[in-house]
Amino acid sequence: MNIWLAEIWRSWRASLRRPGFLLLAAGVLALGIGASVAVAALIQNSLWRPLPVPQPSQLVVLGKIYDNGHVGGISPHEYQYLDKLDGVTSLGLERPGSTVNVAGAGAPAQVPVIYIDRHMLPTLGLSPVLGSNFNAQQDRLHGPPVVILGHGFWQRSYGGDTQVIGRSLQVGGEPHTIIGVLPAAFNTVLGPGDVMLPTALPVGSRDYSNNGTIAIARLAPGTDIAAVSAQTDARERAMYRDMAMGGNWKKPRFGAEGLSSVMQQDARPMLLLFMTSAALVLLIALVNLTNLMLLRALSRNHDAAVRSALGAPLLRLMLPSLGEGLLIGGVGALLGVALATVGLAMLQGFIPAEWLWGGRLHVGASAWWLAFAVGLLGALLAACLALWRSRSATTVDELREGGRSGIGLRSGRLGRVLVVAQVTLAAVLLCAAGVFMHGLYDASRMQLGFADSHILTFDLAPVKADYPDVASINMLTRRLVQRLRGIPGVAEAAVTTNLPASDGMYGQLQTSPHTPDGKEFGAQYHGIGPGFLELFAVPLRDGRNFNDNDVAGGERVAMVSQDLADTYYGGHAVGKTIDVPRDGEGVWSLRIVGVVGATYQRGPLQPLQPVLYIPLMQMPESSMKIIRDMEPLRFALRGHGNPMDWQADVRAALAEVAPEQPIANLRSMQSIVRQTTQNARLSLWLIGLFAALALLLAAAGLYAVMAVAVAAREREFGVRMALGAAPSRLLRLVLRGGLLQIAAGLALGVAAAWLVARAVSQILMTLIGRAGALDPLVMLGVAVVLLLAGLLACLLPAWRAARVAPMRALRGE
Repeated sequence: MNIWLAEIWRSWRASLRRPGFLLLAAGVLALGIGASVAVAALIQNSLWRPLPVPQPSQLVVLGKIYDNGHVGGISPHEYQYLDKLDGVTSLGLERPGSTVNVAGAGAPAQVPVIYIDRHMLPTLGLSPVLGSNFNAQQDRLHGPPVVILGHGFWQRSYGGDTQVIGRSLQVGGEPHTIIGVLPAAFNTVLGPGDVMLPTALPVGSRDYSNNGTIAIARLAPGTDIAAVSAQTDARERAMYRDMAMGGNWKKPRFGAEGLSSVMQQDARPMLLLFMTSAALVLLIALVNLTNLMLLRALSRNHDAAVRSALGAPLLRLMLPSLGEGLLIGGVGALLGVALATVGLAMLQGFIPAEWLWGGRLHVGASAWWLAFAVGLLGALLAACLALWRSRSATTVDELREGGRSGIGLRSGRLGRVLVVAQVTLAAVLLCAAGVFMHGLYDASRMQLGFADSHILTFDLAPVKADYPDVASINMLTRRLVQRLRGIPGVAEAAVTTNLPASDGMYGQLQTSPHTPDGKEFGAQYHGIGPGFLELFAVPLRDGRNFNDNDVAGGERVAMVSQDLADTYYGGHAVGKTIDVPRDGEGVWSLRIVGVVGATYQRGPLQPLQPVLYIPLMQMPESSMKIIRDMEPLRFALRGHGNPMDWQADVRAALAEVAPEQPIANLRSMQSIVRQTTQNARLSLWLIGLFAALALLLAAAGLYAVMAVAVAAREREFGVRMALGAAPSRLLRLVLRGGLLQIAAGLALGVAAAWLVARAVSQILMTLIGRAGALDPLVMLGVAVVLLLAGLLACLLPAWRAARVAPMRALRGE
C-alpha cells in the first residue's frame, strides 16, 4: 500500500512541478463541470425545490386542461361543483388580482392584491403569523371589510409592528380592518401579493366565462391524483350536460395536476433544454480529456516498456496515470464549482423570479457532490481508456515503431476518432443554437403592427370610493388625458384597458363572441379611448375610427383587427355585426365600423391574436367591474425625446387632476416589448454560451491531437524534407488530415441534428411560439464556423511540421 501511495505522490509531484498539462486537462474538465453544475443548481433551485408548505406533494390544482396539457383556471360557477370530492380533505380558491390602491400605510400606492377564500390557508397548511384567517362571515358578499397583509408589505410599511392587528387600511378608497399577517411562504406559493382580500363569491354564481380563479386542493395521504382528476372531469361534464350548452360550443376537459408541476410549467422546457446542452458540453469535455490522457499515456510508452521489462506489475504501471487522473479530477471539480458559482451570480438578475420561488441561485451540497463525482470518475475513466489503448507500449513492435519519441503512428487512431466525436457533438449543439438564433432573428425583424418608440406608459386603478361607476371613471380619464397632452414634448396621450403588447388582460376577457351566422371564435377584448390608434400608429385599414358620438347610450360599435376580419368576415367586416354574450345581459350586438391592422399582443415571438376594440365610453358596468378587479387602466404618452424624462410631469399632472390617486409601473413601451422576449433571449444567450464552449473544446481537442501527431511524425517529416519535399506540401498534408476529421464529424453532426430536429422544433415552439427548422442557412453557418475553428486549430501544428529541421529530426533530438 505504501508503494502505491508513493507512486501516486510521485505522479502528483511531477505534475505540480510542470503544471502545464495539469492546468490544460483540469481546465478542459472544469468547463464541462462548470456548465453542468450551474444548470444542476438552477434546476435544483426551481424544478426540484419543494414548496415551503407541509406535505407539498399533496397539493393539486383542479381546473380546465388546456392545449399544453396542463391544468389551469376555473370559473366561479364550475368551482361550485367540486365540493366533497373523494380523497380531497380541503379545497381553497384563489383569484389573482392585479393592483389595488391603498392608503394609510405611508404614501398612497398601488400594490398587488390576491383574493382568497377562507379555505385557502388551511388547504396550504399555513397560518397567519399574526391575527387570524378570514371567517365565514367575512368571506361572503357584502361581508365586513377586512384585509390580511402580506409579510413583505407588513415589513416595509409597518416595520414589522406586532400591534398592527385591528388598525384600519384604506383599500380601494374604503376602510378595511387588518385582521392578520401572512407568513412569507404564502407569496412563494401564490405569487406576489401585498394585501389579501376575501373572494366573497355569491352563492349560486352563474359566472362560467371568467376563468381567472384557481382551485387548489389538498389530497388525503395515498390518494391517486388520476382518480381525483377523473372525478373532477365527471362532475364538470355532468354540470355542462345539465346546462344543455348547444351550438358549436366545445365542452372543455377538466382534471387535476400537482401544484408544483403547474407552477413550473413555464420554466420546465427551457431548463430541460439547458440541461441537454450542458450535458453535451460535459460529454465533449470528457471526450477531450480522454484524448489528452491518451496522448499523455502514449508519451510514457518508453518508460512503461522499460519498467515492464524490469518486472514491474501491471498495477504499478497504471498508478502514475491513475494518480494524475485523480489530481486532474479534483482540480477540475474545484475549478468547475468556482466557474459555476461565478456564472450563477451573473445569471441571478436574468432568471425570472417566479422560477426560483423567491429564492436565490446557489451551489448546494448536491452540486458539490455532482462536481466531484463527475470530475473524479470522468478523469479516472479517461485515464483507464487511455491505458487500455496504450497497452501495446510494452511490445517490441511498438517500441520499434515509436523510436525515441515513444509514440507510434497507429496509436493516434483513437485520438482521431475522439476528435470526430467532439466535432459531431459540437455540430449538434451549434445546429440547435443556429435554429434558435435564426428564429429569434426572424422574429426581431417582424413588424409588431404598432409603434413603440418615444412612448411612456403607466397604470392607474381608479379608487373605487371616488370613482364608483363608468361615468365617473370616464370623467377622470378625460381630464387626465387632456392634462397629459399639455406636458411639454408630449404630442398625444390616450387611455386603454390593454396596451398593444405584453398586457395581462389579453387572456382575461375572452367572451366567445360569434358572427351573426353563429360562428364562434376567441378574441381579445380591448376598450380604448380617443387617440389610441394615432398614438400607437395602428393603421386604419377600412371604415372609420371611433368618434365623439360613440358614447354611452349611443349605438354600440366596435372595430376589429385585420386578421379577425379576414378569418371570420371574408375581409369585409365593416357594416357587419358581432355578437358578444354578456353574463346576465343576454347578447350584446355590436356594429363593426372599422378594421385596423393586426398587432402582436404577446410580442413578436408569439402568434397573432384576434382583437375586438370597443370605445371605453361604451364599456358596460359589468365589464368595468371585471377590469377593476383584474387589471388597472393603462395610460400612454407619445412625444419627442426620452419618454422617461416625463415621469415628474406625469406625477404632477395626476396630483393636479386627482391628488389622492396613485399610479404605478411608469415605463417605456420599448422596455415592455423587450420583456416579451426575455425568456427567448435568455435561452438564446445560454445556448449560445454552451455552443461556444463546445466549439472551444472541439478546437482544443483537435489542436492537441494534431500537435502530438506532428511531434510523433517529426522524423518522418525530416526524412521527407531531406528527400526534397517542399514545406508547403507538408503544410497541406497536416491540414488535410485535420480537415478530414472535421468534415467527418460535421457530416455526422448534421445527420444527428436532423434526427433531433423535431424535438428542437417543439422546444422552439414552446419558447418563442414558432417552430424552427434546420434550414440550409443554419447548416452552412455551422459548417463555416467549425471549419474555421478547425483550420485555426490545425494551422500551428501544420506550421511546425513545415519547419522541421531535417538533421535535427534524423538525429532524434
